Amino acid sequence: MTTYGLVGFPLGHSFSKGFFTEKFQKEGIDAEYLNFEIPHIEDLRQIIESHPTLRGLNVTLPHKQAVIPLLDELSEEARAIGAVNVIRVTKTPQGIRLKGFNTDTIGFTKSITPLIQPQHHKALVLGTGGASKAICYSLDSMGIEWQYVSRTPRSGMLSYSEITQDIINEHSIIVNCTPVGMHPHTDACPPIPYEYLSDAHLVYDVVYNPLTTLFMQKAATQGATTKNGLEMLHQQAIAAWEIWTKED
Repeated sequence: MTTYGLVGFPLGHSFSKGFFTEKFQKEGIDAEYLNFEIPHIEDLRQIIESHPTLRGLNVTLPHKQAVIPLLDELSEEARAIGAVNVIRVTKTPQGIRLKGFNTDTIGFTKSITPLIQPQHHKALVLGTGGASKAICYSLDSMGIEWQYVSRTPRSGMLSYSEITQDIINEHSIIVNCTPVGMHPHTDACPPIPYEYLSDAHLVYDVVYNPLTTLFMQKAATQGATTKNGLEMLHQQAIAAWEIWTKED
C-alpha cells in the first residue's frame, strides 16, 4: 500500500484526508492518506523515515514557507512564489529525494475565473503568508493588480486600519488568505470595513471550513458575490495527485 498525507498544524479543519480516502476507495487505488499534525516542520524527516511507503505530501499552514529549506528541489512555480503545498517523495539509489510544488495557483485560478467581471481589475489580498503568495502569483497571471493587507504596518503593504472607503471602492476583489474565521474560531473575521462593500465586489475566502465564513456572510449582506476555498482545495488536490503519480 502506498502512503500519502498532509503536513500542518493544526489539522482539525482539513477536508483533504476525506477527499483522498474517498478517491482511493472509488477508484480501487491501494493507498492510504494520513494526517501528520506537527507543530515543527523539522519533524518532517522523521515522518518520511518512519513511513517507507510514503510517496507524496500536501503541506498546509503554517509550514508552506518553512518547509522549503528541507527540500532537495523546487518546481519553477514554487520557487517563484516562495511557498510549497505539495511534496513528491522519490526513492533513488542515492536516497530519498523531496521536490516541492505549488498547486494553490491552479486551484485558485480555476475557482475564481468564472466569477471575474469587467470591474474586477484590482484586489486586496488579506494576509502575507504562503497562501497569499500563491494567490498574488495567480492574480498576476490574470492581469489583476493587487495590494497586500497586513496586521502590522509594513513598507509596501496596507494595515487594516488604513483601509478606507476609497480603497474598498477601488479594489473590487477581496481575498482572505488568513486562517481568521476557520473552524473552530468561526465567530471571527478579518477587520475590514464591510459597510463599504457592494454588489460590485467579489469576496473570496480560501477558508472552506466552515463553508460560509463570517467574512463571507458580512460581504453577502452588502450584496457582494462570495466564494469559499472548497473548489480551490479540490482543484489543487487533483493537480497534486498528477504530480505524485507522474514523472517530470
